[in-house]
Amino acid sequence: MTHKDRRAPLDAALREEDEVPYEVGPVSAVPSTPMMAQYWEIKTAHPGYLLFYRMGDFYELFFEDAVAAADALDIALTKRGKHQGQDIPMCGVPVHTAEAYLERLIRQGHRVAICEQTEDPALAKKRGAKAVVAREVVRLVTPGTLTEDQLLDPRTANTLAAVVCVNKQFAVASVDMAGGAIRAADVNASGLHAALSRLAPSEVLFSDAITQDPRVDPLVKQYGKRAALLPAASLSPDSGARALRSLYGVNSIDGFGSFSRAEVAAAGAIAHYLEMTQKGRVPALLPPQREADQAFLLIDPATRRNLELTETLEGSRRGSLLHAIDRSVTGPGGRRIAQWLLSPLTEPEAIRARLNAVQHFADNENLRTGLRVILGRAPDMARALARLTLGRGGPRDLGALRDGLRAASQAAAQLAQAQLGLSMQPGLVAALKDQDGLWCTELNDFCSDVEALLAAELPLIAREGGFIAPGADEKLDAARALRDDSRRVIAALEGRLRAETGIGSLKIKHNAVLGYFIEVSQGQADKIKNDPAFVHRQTMAGAMRFTTGELSGLASRIADASGEALSLEMAHFETACAKVRALGGRIAQAADALATLDALCGLAQLAIEQAYCRPVLDTSLQFHVMRGRHPTVEAALKSDGNQGFVPNDCTLSQDGLGRLWLVTGPNMAGKSTFLRQQALICIMAQMGSFVPAASAHIGVADRLFSRVGAADDLARGRSTFMVEMVETATILNQATPRSLVILDEIGRGTATYDGLSIAWACVEHLVNVNQSRALFATHYHELTQLAQTLPNVATVTAQVKEWKGGIVFLHSIGPGAAERSYGIQVAKLAGLPPAVLQRAQAILSSLEKSGRAGRKLTVAEDLPLFAELARAVPAAPVPSAVEAAVREADVDQLTPREALDLLYRLRDMLKDQG
Repeated sequence: MTHKDRRAPLDAALREEDEVPYEVGPVSAVPSTPMMAQYWEIKTAHPGYLLFYRMGDFYELFFEDAVAAADALDIALTKRGKHQGQDIPMCGVPVHTAEAYLERLIRQGHRVAICEQTEDPALAKKRGAKAVVAREVVRLVTPGTLTEDQLLDPRTANTLAAVVCVNKQFAVASVDMAGGAIRAADVNASGLHAALSRLAPSEVLFSDAITQDPRVDPLVKQYGKRAALLPAASLSPDSGARALRSLYGVNSIDGFGSFSRAEVAAAGAIAHYLEMTQKGRVPALLPPQREADQAFLLIDPATRRNLELTETLEGSRRGSLLHAIDRSVTGPGGRRIAQWLLSPLTEPEAIRARLNAVQHFADNENLRTGLRVILGRAPDMARALARLTLGRGGPRDLGALRDGLRAASQAAAQLAQAQLGLSMQPGLVAALKDQDGLWCTELNDFCSDVEALLAAELPLIAREGGFIAPGADEKLDAARALRDDSRRVIAALEGRLRAETGIGSLKIKHNAVLGYFIEVSQGQADKIKNDPAFVHRQTMAGAMRFTTGELSGLASRIADASGEALSLEMAHFETACAKVRALGGRIAQAADALATLDALCGLAQLAIEQAYCRPVLDTSLQFHVMRGRHPTVEAALKSDGNQGFVPNDCTLSQDGLGRLWLVTGPNMAGKSTFLRQQALICIMAQMGSFVPAASAHIGVADRLFSRVGAADDLARGRSTFMVEMVETATILNQATPRSLVILDEIGRGTATYDGLSIAWACVEHLVNVNQSRALFATHYHELTQLAQTLPNVATVTAQVKEWKGGIVFLHSIGPGAAERSYGIQVAKLAGLPPAVLQRAQAILSSLEKSGRAGRKLTVAEDLPLFAELARAVPAAPVPSAVEAAVREADVDQLTPREALDLLYRLRDMLKDQG
């Protein structure tokens, strides 16, 4: 029986009355049992969340939560009691494996409320037989607030974002709970999509008051289950300021710098949501930062997708630009590389500072190699810190901080020895050293304390015990000795009792119900059952169980020792966590610095490995790349062992060939690769990386636009051509002289003359109005005439060589315009049947002949023309079975006997054909 089969009867019961699912109703309508009444009260307070209700060793779900969870997790749906005459659906997951189930639920867009038992069941029983164990929600699990390693990709940031509007001014804020800072920026309404696309958030908060805004509603729909709607009152500037003061424990937010009212509201929405979901536990975050809207290269979502910056169109990291350039050795370093890639800079000085650091590490191999070895030993401090400060960390997280801080100390010493000044990367060394230039004394002391405290092997969960090193606490050592020596003590007592009773088979055993007990066979029980020292506990089939005062006392001491040992270990753990919370800000700074250091060293390693050059960036409108290569394609070619990438030059400027290049040439010749290549080089340069070229001089771009590829959006009722036109409209309406634009095959999705007209008008607009640096690939050869009529327009072509009736792609771009499209030759390479190719060539010749005669074919003329051609060019005959057999036979390898058999088989085949 399948899972859905098992669930069907319950589903039917749930839907008997008007097909209406369960709703969380008023308390007066809740079931009468005390436990279920408690469940409904907690569930009512957390609408929209699946309630994980702790019952012993399980989290259980009821009613609609159970139905949804069972379906999402593919687990059995059972029942527990009745409500209003219907079975109450129930399912559950073990507490010790809950994280795996949480991951699946979160990935499917669910939010989960974790409800724990906050009282010892024994204490509840003292209040009465029907008393219910106290419970409360200790955490709300949402996509943007995860910190568990098992639920996260170590190289992908888990970003929570918020969008607010105050007095018609939009602002966007974001945070990564793993030791980041809340960042806020005012944005124009037209830039909302690009701003969120840059952040790549896992979850986005919106005010319920602005979701009807036509500029915001598409975003809410786009993020779907990853969008969370909050009451407008919690997203106001005043409530935002209160939330920030509470989160950071300050009396005023003025010390954080100057923020607009909208930015305060957005940052405050983040703070409010963190406190709400974490139930008052505050993560260790860096102070909030304001980001200027113009500080980053704006890249709209379509361009990011088409350029495959962090993942391919199929959703894979492999094959993306990030995969090609990431040489970091830690998860935080990989996240920092991705952050820089998604947020290229626009301020030349900031870019040069990053390039200076990359240059320094590229030039100093010993320093770079030594640092990468040190960094490779550093765990993910940021996420370990987040878990510990939020109260869900364990001993391994303490160990991660210990190892990470030691790595930071060693890295600081190496940087100081190499005299890497602050000018190389402002704030990097400062984050690793205190004002006196020495490693922070408090952090050093913390490292020493934790090193002395922790054992070599650490459990994941503190309550498992065994994580405090022997010798760290004398009382703990004594308790452990009694606990661990219990087997020897019990064995000694067992031997003595055997001797005293004369029962050689007497055994002392243990189980969870009776604890320690003496077991003898039924045949031997008569020897002791009348002895007052032996107290009967249980009769089994073939055996009887007893205890003695001595055994009970020993069992009590052993149990007390185990409890005492765990209690002492937990006390040490809580003390260490308190120190972590006190030092959280400094630890977060060190973790942030290590991530930056790893990213810089990784970019330097990339530059050396791939022979990249340092680009020159300034405020000019130059775009001059000599012998540039496509980083992703080049990496793929090397990985497959193919020949190297063919480099090309590109100069988009008024004093060069032209500010706009019309790129012509056949399909498969490399036009699209050439276009994307320039965009990726621009992004890499502005993120502070060396680039795949012999040299590069780039005036920083303010926006990057692309219209490449073909995709429809049927869910929103948009065809491929409509999507193309919408993206093109965005470019023509928003591009500036400082923008970089790449357009591939504009107008191909409609009739020839319509498409040509649109493409022609777009080129004119880009040159005369936008005045952007642009690459425009096209198969409309008529467009090349614009190079003679428009200023700053040049024509280049993807070069091919005709050879023995076919073509060879040279993959080089040179001046001039393609005279032919070579479409039929490309179709031949693709494997179209010969008959189709022959017919296509005949049609092409006829059309070209008509064109040269100056005659336009009408629809009425097209039909007889094609009919005549169809008669003139018969379809290639389908090979007979005999012909196919002869062609497949390897006559050089046939033995005389096999050749004779083949002849007989061919004769029989001819007879069958008549």
